[in-house]
Amino acid sequence: MEKNISTFSLALSENTTPMSFETGWKAKQANGSIWATQGGTVVLVTAVAGRPPESYVDFFPLTVNYFEKYYAVGKFPGGYIKRETKPSDRETLTSRLIDRPLRPMFPEGYRNETQIVATVVSSDNVNMPDILALNAASAALMVSDLPFTIPVGAVRIGKKDGQFIINPSLEEQKGLSMNITIAGTEDAIAMVEAGMANVSEEEIVEALVFGHDQIKKITALQHEMAAKVGKPKMEYVDFAIPADMLKDGIAKVGERFRAAFSVQGKLDKYAAIDAVKADFAKILKEQYGEDEYKSREPFYKDLCKEVEKYIFRDHIISTRNRADGRATDEIRPIDIEHSVLPCAHGTALFTRGETQALVTATLGSKMDSQKIDTIEGEVNKEFTLQYNFPPYSVGETGRMGAPGRREIGHGALAERALSYVIPTDGNFPYTIRIVSEILESNGSSSMATVCGGTLAMMDAGVPIKAPVAGIAMGLVYQDGKYIILTDIMGLEDHLGDMDFKVAGTESGITALQMDIKIKGLSRQILEESLSQAKAGRLFILDKMKTALPNVRAELAPTAPRVKTININPEKTGMLIGPQGKNIKAIIEATGATIDIMDGGVVNIFALTAESMEKAIGMVEGTVAEAVEGKTYTATVKKVMEYGAFVEILPGLEGLLHVSQYSHERTASIADVLKVGEKVDVMYMGKDRNGRLELSRKVLLPKPQRESRED
Repeated sequence: MEKNISTFSLALSENTTPMSFETGWKAKQANGSIWATQGGTVVLVTAVAGRPPESYVDFFPLTVNYFEKYYAVGKFPGGYIKRETKPSDRETLTSRLIDRPLRPMFPEGYRNETQIVATVVSSDNVNMPDILALNAASAALMVSDLPFTIPVGAVRIGKKDGQFIINPSLEEQKGLSMNITIAGTEDAIAMVEAGMANVSEEEIVEALVFGHDQIKKITALQHEMAAKVGKPKMEYVDFAIPADMLKDGIAKVGERFRAAFSVQGKLDKYAAIDAVKADFAKILKEQYGEDEYKSREPFYKDLCKEVEKYIFRDHIISTRNRADGRATDEIRPIDIEHSVLPCAHGTALFTRGETQALVTATLGSKMDSQKIDTIEGEVNKEFTLQYNFPPYSVGETGRMGAPGRREIGHGALAERALSYVIPTDGNFPYTIRIVSEILESNGSSSMATVCGGTLAMMDAGVPIKAPVAGIAMGLVYQDGKYIILTDIMGLEDHLGDMDFKVAGTESGITALQMDIKIKGLSRQILEESLSQAKAGRLFILDKMKTALPNVRAELAPTAPRVKTININPEKTGMLIGPQGKNIKAIIEATGATIDIMDGGVVNIFALTAESMEKAIGMVEGTVAEAVEGKTYTATVKKVMEYGAFVEILPGLEGLLHVSQYSHERTASIADVLKVGEKVDVMYMGKDRNGRLELSRKVLLPKPQRESRED
């Protein structure tokens, strides 16, 4: 069989492993497919378009699925069934990472159901598959017949010792001061996802410019691929709203939308907007007829949304007045409460405008850490943040259950923002779990989680390196003009062009996430957004400092106490015992939790002083070293004719020779001792062969010698 294979390769620098994109042979029935290789990492990415919808569809049904197969590293999946099941959080986050920069690049009116599937079939644990998958997804779309003509490139930029690293390996990522994923077109940046250790705005812009220079090389290669092996682009039904109908709608209800946007309060504002929409529907029914409107109702509702969107943008750009009356750089009123829940270890209720987050911090031992099985191996997470967004937070009913993609994504962002200030010096050996319950939402709930998470940890007594606050920035871009908005609310997020979340301390940024709905952002807009975000972040940090100036000096009464003791590392096995017998017995007897670390470090967690004291005593007793000249109550383990083997400390046995039992001659030790009996002995040291020398005789008074009469 003839194989029609085309391969394109690119090395971003002399120090990077080349990326190779092959097409034409594997998964040929997909509209587009790429077999992407970098070193020993291989990802198969396919793009498939469904048939045109039979009737109007008011959204673009794009689905992105990223899967990591355990056979890629020669492993069996964990669990009973030994099969990959539901996507892990990392797979879900990577699916979002691929989706976010690609979605805005499709034509506005394209509505065919579209699915991108990225499957990691080989991983060398050096070249990361997520970036390779994103680049391959864009390449698959470019060589396919789908109407996708603006290629997207992606790179991960790390920084260490002042130097940028392109696509750092998993091992290299551990010591980075900056870890930033950038996606964009040849003209502009479209998406940013980053975590960093207090990095300045200037350094971030420098990294973004450096990353965009690499992206241009990737998009150029994709243009070459499309030109040489790309399929002719398909014809599709264009569902975009016609310009003349939009103009007519603006004339009919534009001013009424302007008035509705000025209504204060989220629910009242939405009610006013809904009233305008209802009136517009009546106008359209009169204009086109009841039957025509009913047959194309989704289309006319979309027309109304486009009118609303246009007026919203025009109103802000022309008047610089926001829907709730704030200035473009003004933050909504902030209210902070702490120690809200009596039994939790740390709590905070953070309210900003109509967004409210109840955040708790719980402290546990190493045994409470989250064990995650990945294709790189098992990972123990000792800091976890979980974000919950119940439907009542927006005044709706809805599904309650496992977290969705949005909840996982928001939680990961807030966790990344706070992870850089978690104590790492070993003096706070707790596992930390933060949970954010969004009680009310009108924009920026993930950033409210960051603020609440900081305050909850401070309330719990966690010695964080510095408080972290978060702010969400927005953008309205129309007809070449733009306005940057600080602390966007839900309407500004929904109708605007950008959601740029920035979190950090007073000295720098710890996390970024940027999503846009337009084709890309210029350097000028990025710089202005970061500068405006810094002012907002410092304002919020000042409010947080006023509410809770310092970390609590004492842990909450409900939090477990910890005591760290050091034992001889060689005694670790003795403390654990066969199949964990010894340590399990101590835990069961005391109710304490015990973590045994490398180097003989033992952390004991207990809720009461009595439990702690008892656990310390049992641990020290188990691993105690024999002291020469000290008397021990030993237990007889074995009896021989020449002596008894006795245990003076747990796991420490020696021979009590028959000659050392008594000053009087003892014919057989079996005559005086039986297995299980207790006997007091003195430890006399070790003989030249390293064996313990024990004596009962030295503890007994010497017999008086009888004097002889002459």
